[in-house]
Amino acid sequence: MPMNDHIEHPEVACDNLILVDADFADRVALDLIVNFGRMLGRQIPNADIARWIDCLALDGGIREGNGQTQVALIHSKGKKQLDCFTPGHLEKELDGQAFKDNLGEFVINAFSEESIVSREDLMADMLRLGLAAKEVKRIILVPDEAHHDLIRHVLEQADPGKDVTLLSMLPVAGDNFRQENLGYSLMNAMGISADEFK
Repeated sequence: MPMNDHIEHPEVACDNLILVDADFADRVALDLIVNFGRMLGRQIPNADIARWIDCLALDGGIREGNGQTQVALIHSKGKKQLDCFTPGHLEKELDGQAFKDNLGEFVINAFSEESIVSREDLMADMLRLGLAAKEVKRIILVPDEAHHDLIRHVLEQADPGKDVTLLSMLPVAGDNFRQENLGYSLMNAMGISADEFK
């Protein structure tokens, strides 16, 4: 899916917000590539990032329309490249890019942690902004599993009314958000079909 660079750094003034811990997503994708490669006896390609974002959107309840979704890829300071996604360079290929399809327009920005703000705190701060923004109707989260307690705490403090979906490989306790399995969206983006396991 082609991306273009006509949008740089939009504010959180969109219908939907997808927050992704990019380091964590890359680690999970690597595990799936290695394990499914062995299991299926074939080379598993990198995940197509636009296709994966579409899958996240669908898992989070986004349907056909002309809405705008901001995608925030939060990464560690030294990380420049997503090794298991295509395209994968956070600064040159992903930051400030956008694509449009039947689910609306997706604007991608990469945000690096700083020495005084960790990836965990940056994710929590951006989640708070999204929860506070009246324009944002839906939030889709892919946090590091080590940070689930903080994310759950932020969600517990928020006013109800937002449609929040958390994607994880492990079950997460909490009743003010929906949960989906992260693995299915990644498998789809890697071209792994259920038929291969029959």
